[in-house]
Amino acid sequence: MSDELLQRVKDLEEEVERLKNQLRLNNGYKEEDDVNAKTTLDTIDGQTESKPGVSSKKTKKQTKQRPFDFSAHPRRHVALRIAYLGWGYQGFAVQENTDNTVEARLFEALLKTRLIQDRQTSNYHRCGRTDKGVSAFSQVITIDLRSSQFSSGLGVTLPDKTPSGTPAGSELPYLKMLNRVLPQDIRALDWAPAADGFSARFDCQSRTYRYYFPRGALDVALMADAAKRYVGTHDFRNLCKMDVGNGVLQFQRTILAATIRPFREPAPGDPEDPRDPHDPYDLFVFEVKGLAFLYHQVRCMMALLLLIGQKLESPEIINQLLDVGSNPRKPQYSMAVDFPLVLYGCDFQGLAWQGGAGEELNLAAAALQQQWTRSAVETHVLRGMIRGLEAMGTVSSESCWLVEGSRQKNYKPLLERPCCESLEARIEHFVKRGRLERDNGENGEETVHRGKRSKHFHGSAQPPDKTIN
Repeated sequence: MSDELLQRVKDLEEEVERLKNQLRLNNGYKEEDDVNAKTTLDTIDGQTESKPGVSSKKTKKQTKQRPFDFSAHPRRHVALRIAYLGWGYQGFAVQENTDNTVEARLFEALLKTRLIQDRQTSNYHRCGRTDKGVSAFSQVITIDLRSSQFSSGLGVTLPDKTPSGTPAGSELPYLKMLNRVLPQDIRALDWAPAADGFSARFDCQSRTYRYYFPRGALDVALMADAAKRYVGTHDFRNLCKMDVGNGVLQFQRTILAATIRPFREPAPGDPEDPRDPHDPYDLFVFEVKGLAFLYHQVRCMMALLLLIGQKLESPEIINQLLDVGSNPRKPQYSMAVDFPLVLYGCDFQGLAWQGGAGEELNLAAAALQQQWTRSAVETHVLRGMIRGLEAMGTVSSESCWLVEGSRQKNYKPLLERPCCESLEARIEHFVKRGRLERDNGENGEETVHRGKRSKHFHGSAQPPDKTIN
């Protein structure tokens, strides 16, 4: 090899070394990094070559992420309207034995978007806590979120040090931020600024539930007439699960309206509905509006209506069970199943909703349409199979499909069944366990109140809900 060629090779090696050193410097390399270095990489023109016996992992600059300074940002007390399909969740509220709840997913999104620092300091309240399998179209929560408003505004709390000359600008896109990280079956639909102290739980004017059911062999007209008996203020201890252990000791609730109607009614001016008025697969809706609800109240109310629709009980059974003087203990019966129930509306005064239009609603509709398409196709597949069975012979539709233990044969009337414990016995049970305490009031009357904190308590801002389904 000629001297000229050897010199050329040497020059190229020096150039390569120079480029390598320059690359290291650009990546924050320091000479002391070589002391305990375990890997060496040759990187030329984007190509990586490992030296024999040496790992090929890249050495990256280790940088610590600066913690997000929430104290430098305003906070805003807002109401959020949430819709969700509850069929795949263990209920709305966070629980100790599972993280598969709607509320858990919601707080994951709030933390990921850094709209809150933590749950404990977020001033969080919920309008209601729906059961396992129950959905909502208009669940409402109130919470303090990070804000972009460095000027006074409804619900805005400024940081201690406000940057001078900071423009107000528009508020953070709360709906867009949340919906980008929430599961597709949970959607943020709307938000509204709220005054400090406004609570989704305590300032709700009324709540509306819907329960969907097929006609089957039910006498829907008889059910609709019976539903009217719920309207008014009554003691519903025989139509709920008595949540005495969490301090619910008063069972009077006010129902503003209770109706049963077809799910699809012909619009005014439309030609007469061509459907068979006795089609067992037609859907109906039980809609009930009240100031507040007890644990499992709506599903128990629906269970009675389904028994009445099957003519296993008369409509008078509602009046009899609401008369707690004559019937102080709840007879044992199964409540209606969970999946057809929807918390459809929560009414508030003084809220100006901000985001109920545009892109986010279109995206929410698209997510629901995708879910509906699959469900509708599955429904018609099942319907086609049922029709095939009907063509092969007589198929009975006499039983109710939404309540267990309500078959026509060997039916035992409710008032002849064994009864659950009385309210007084339940109170005594939890007093002995220390969950409730007895005190003497100012007039010498004995009072009962919650004792030590329930194991179902979650969060510092809100005790367990007493007035929800």
